[in-house]
Amino acid sequence: MEDHDTGAGASAVGMSGASPTEPAGPSAGRFSRHAGAHAKHADNQGENQKGKTRKRRKRRRGRKVFARDANGAIPHAAPAANPASRMPEPAPIVPQPRLPVSSVPRPPQHELPVFAALDLGTNNCRLLVAVPGRHGQFRVIDAFSRIVRLGEGLSASGRLGQAAMDRAVEALKVCGEKLRNRKIRKARLIATEACRSAANGIEFLERVEREAGLKLEIIDRQTEARLAVSGCGSLVERDTRGVVLFDIGGGSSEIALIDLTRGQRSPRLANHIVSWTSLPVGVVSLAERFGGRTVTRETFSAMVDDVAMRLKAFDGRDRLAHVLASPQFHLLGTSGTVTTLAGVHLDLERYDRRRVDGLWMDRMSVDRMVEKLIGWDFQQRVANPCIGADRADLVLAGCAILEAIRGVWPSERLRVADRGLREGILSELMADDGVWRHDGRR
Repeated sequence: MEDHDTGAGASAVGMSGASPTEPAGPSAGRFSRHAGAHAKHADNQGENQKGKTRKRRKRRRGRKVFARDANGAIPHAAPAANPASRMPEPAPIVPQPRLPVSSVPRPPQHELPVFAALDLGTNNCRLLVAVPGRHGQFRVIDAFSRIVRLGEGLSASGRLGQAAMDRAVEALKVCGEKLRNRKIRKARLIATEACRSAANGIEFLERVEREAGLKLEIIDRQTEARLAVSGCGSLVERDTRGVVLFDIGGGSSEIALIDLTRGQRSPRLANHIVSWTSLPVGVVSLAERFGGRTVTRETFSAMVDDVAMRLKAFDGRDRLAHVLASPQFHLLGTSGTVTTLAGVHLDLERYDRRRVDGLWMDRMSVDRMVEKLIGWDFQQRVANPCIGADRADLVLAGCAILEAIRGVWPSERLRVADRGLREGILSELMADDGVWRHDGRR
């Protein structure tokens, strides 16, 4: 088959498609019928001899002589003219061989730098890969999230269990493949409370490095609180005076008090933290101590009291007393607990982050959702599409932590954030790298 892309089967470049000689006819008597042909041929030979003599004379006088090329063609020579008026001859066009379409080089395109953040928590393993967008924002190009329950049994034994570690390593292998398949400019891979408090936490991370090829760092509680705040900066409006941001995790709960009434507002919300705490209690540890499948009202009240006692020991709890009564004060929750409540509140048939992230819930709406979940048994919680089997035994423990927080910092409004540590990591990595500095397009 002829290859049209490469020009196979076509005439060679610079050659005519016609034959250069006349093929011999079937009869030898053809030339006898044209007796003058031989005489004409002799005359032509004489003319050729004269032409050679003239060429030699011209060469001796230094005049230009056109020689035949390899194909026997003589370039066209313009008649002699005044050198001052002679037009320059155009440069010859040199044909280029055609390349297959796939091999034609394309001009390099500007590529945005790629950043990555991984958060291995007590309950979840989450990864985000993103490129910078408009100033202070970014666009996610890849993500991964899996419930691994790394902290399962940790509160009782003080160690990470074998099955829990196996689940986490398998999830981290997926994350490792995703990261190796991209050209990452900067990444930060963190582990939080489960690895922080487990006796074998360091040993586990050494296994992660061997088997998944990822080197994770265990961050302290203050860093965790700061990253949670950094991830939610865009959800705090310009007229806000004060915020209590909380992140209810699997093994710990971070709480940061943010005062925006002092000085000029910084682009980094974390710069306005005036007090913070990290409670060594989360949905996994609380559910393991009090039970998560069958939760009576008495059990729920006992969980709330347990968390409230811990909050009483928080010395900086009153640092926002001067703005608590202001309508520009609110709570901001970033955790599976509040996103679950929001999904139930919206009566979603399937969880939709676009509808949940940034949602405002008033005080009465939160009361109704907590009351509804307390009234559901385990199977009803499993059946809800925003809870499911993975969270059915944890969601009420999360609600108990939320109620204790609301008891200390009552607010008419709660804003829901489906974002957290990963977004905070990405924001800080990009800001430190200067991707938004002096960029008028963003």
